[in-house]
Amino acid sequence: MHPIIPKRQRGAVAIMAALGMLVLLAVAGLVVDGGLAYLVRARLDAAVDAAALAAARAVPDGDNQSAQIASAQAAAADFFAANIASGYMLSQPQLLSTTVTFNGGMATIDVRAQAPMPLSLMRVLGFTSLTPTSYAQTIRQDLDMAFVVDTSGSLYSSGAAVRSAAKTFLNQFNVTQDRVALIHFASGAEVDNAISTSARGFNRTSMLQNVTAFNFSGGTASVEGMWWARKQLNSIPSASRSTQRVIVFFSDGEPTSLGAYFDFNTALDCITAGSLDLNGNGLYSLSVSEATPISSKCTVSSTIANSIKKLPDWYNAHNTGGYLFRNDASQREFPIVTSTPRVVTNDMSNDTIAYRNIDRASRNLPEAVAAKARDEGITVFTLGLGASLRQPGGYDNEKGEDVLKCMANVADGPSRCYNAAKPVGMYCYAATTADLTPCFSRLASAILRISK
Repeated sequence: MHPIIPKRQRGAVAIMAALGMLVLLAVAGLVVDGGLAYLVRARLDAAVDAAALAAARAVPDGDNQSAQIASAQAAAADFFAANIASGYMLSQPQLLSTTVTFNGGMATIDVRAQAPMPLSLMRVLGFTSLTPTSYAQTIRQDLDMAFVVDTSGSLYSSGAAVRSAAKTFLNQFNVTQDRVALIHFASGAEVDNAISTSARGFNRTSMLQNVTAFNFSGGTASVEGMWWARKQLNSIPSASRSTQRVIVFFSDGEPTSLGAYFDFNTALDCITAGSLDLNGNGLYSLSVSEATPISSKCTVSSTIANSIKKLPDWYNAHNTGGYLFRNDASQREFPIVTSTPRVVTNDMSNDTIAYRNIDRASRNLPEAVAAKARDEGITVFTLGLGASLRQPGGYDNEKGEDVLKCMANVADGPSRCYNAAKPVGMYCYAATTADLTPCFSRLASAILRISK
């Protein structure tokens, strides 16, 4: 026999059952609608992150801040739409705002969005919709950069590709916020566009025109390009310098030249600083990138030992005061005669010894300038082109690539020059000219350091 439940208890059971059903519906609603809201919010977050990063990368597009803001907002809208479709999980995603704030040379991008969505089971509790929201911020740091391009004769056949890649690289920087200097070098070096020492921004139009005009000839005096790059960055007063100070150095070969005031065998035969090249037959102008002889008095015969008495003890090519101050102790910064990293003496008594000392000094000096730049908070990025960089060469059968790795202070470079306590840059190897633009893009991405 079944027990008989009094009517009053039967009413209580019905109420409890109804309440239990409501609780179950509420729990089911939380599970179903909450799960859908979680999926929508996750997709919304991803879309907002993508929009913010795209906006930061698009800020350089435009010749003024209004155009740059419009470019950033357009990029944000495109990437937001591409990453979350209208109707996703019945939601209606909306990009609420993309704001760009310039502060000095830094750009801060804030992106906000929402995705209203209807509810199903939770309607029984009186809730009709949820509105997941998302916010992301990206910061594009301020930048001072010296861009150094090798225009030596070995790049003659690759000239068009180098020009194109260099232009693409320059197009990734902000003409109103970033400071940029353009320098090219071969036997000597030329500052095509000096860096702004006060106002922010750079003249990209002028730089692109100067890149178009590059002529590829002459030797590889890497120290000249590096010396001018460091000088350009240090010309900005300390209080006005950007958070990021960068040298980007491109070359296709090992250094073969160095500039200095050389002591000739005939006293006062040549009192002009010039570039001495392993493969040349004279002193070349330091102010012109191409191999341009200085004068007949500065001619080096086919036997260097017959012309130049000795190498100077210090790199003095740019000493204030010229020839008379070539040995000024107060201006000694980078030694030529040294025991490290490669032993160099000033002995030029025969061509074999002369070749050894010029070759080693040509490699030591750009590494020394790069190391000094790191001491001053400058990060060096290098890009090397071509298979010859990986072939042993020079007096010590060294790879030209090792010099570029040392200059950049990368962990996979020679152990003698890596210092983790100093700014670590990046080295990118372009096996062919087709790899130039991707390499430059990698360097640009690392330099811009867009952070969330």
